[in-house]
Amino acid sequence: MASIYEVAGGEPMFLALAVAHHERCLRDPVLNHPFSHPGHPQHVERLAHYWAEVFGGPPVYSAECGSQTSMLVLHAGQGAEDDLGERFVACFVAAFDDAGLPADPALRSAMRAYMEWAVGEVMSYSPRGSQVADGLAVPHWTWDGLA
Repeated sequence: MASIYEVAGGEPMFLALAVAHHERCLRDPVLNHPFSHPGHPQHVERLAHYWAEVFGGPPVYSAECGSQTSMLVLHAGQGAEDDLGERFVACFVAAFDDAGLPADPALRSAMRAYMEWAVGEVMSYSPRGSQVADGLAVPHWTWDGLA
């Protein structure tokens, strides 16, 4: 069976999705604050590599950018607003159409399920003073969920 990465459309689709998601986050009144601050100059490309790897694509993020630990450390201890996660998921799902993700319901459902899980994990590290364990690998999400 083809991976989610393959069915979605590979690297070009994940870049389009990251661009569309980022644009939606900038337009959201709560998400605008964290997304409008200058971060890494290749944030959107890194996000595309991360999502691609999660869904079965090549391990570009792990090879060039870091691990799950490094990603979580970037987001930990921010004291995020309670509805930030819901807004993030809503922007992700809305970006499916913006990016031209195939309309396949199983594909979209699997990707949404991942993002709901991922946001829960990131939000669990949101309280100030949260510590992230060392050595966490980028997760892999299949049609059946977390691998």
